[in-house]
Amino acid sequence: MIMEQRLTDEERLTLKTGAFGAVALVANADPGMLAVFRESFAASGALAGASGVVKEALTTGPLPRLPRTSQLEIESVVLPALGRAMRILREKSPADVGAYRTVVLTAADRVARAHDGVAPAEAAVIDQIRGALAEPA
Repeated sequence: MIMEQRLTDEERLTLKTGAFGAVALVANADPGMLAVFRESFAASGALAGASGVVKEALTTGPLPRLPRTSQLEIESVVLPALGRAMRILREKSPADVGAYRTVVLTAADRVARAHDGVAPAEAAVIDQIRGALAEPA
């Protein structure tokens, strides 16, 4: 039987960086001043719906520091964080792997749909996020 292990502060920050960063990637893919408020609200609802280890990771500790200069820089931090988050959960809390993937993809999708539907750039970013969250081959 696999026992759930407690996450370290660094591991919780990795999960948070991946989840919050995924939201930032989608929001930045098709920016708009008024859209920011709708997108933030949409994402917060999805992230607040987390439970267990995922909820603890997303609601405790400091906020992640994400680059703000370019989409490529954000991707270079967020996509690897998503992959690390999945490895952490597979190792320490396998029952929460699907929950994390669902929360992140739901938040990303809600952000994309929050303002005038899903733009092609947003759909492309969601595909990147989905790839980073994929199970290893």
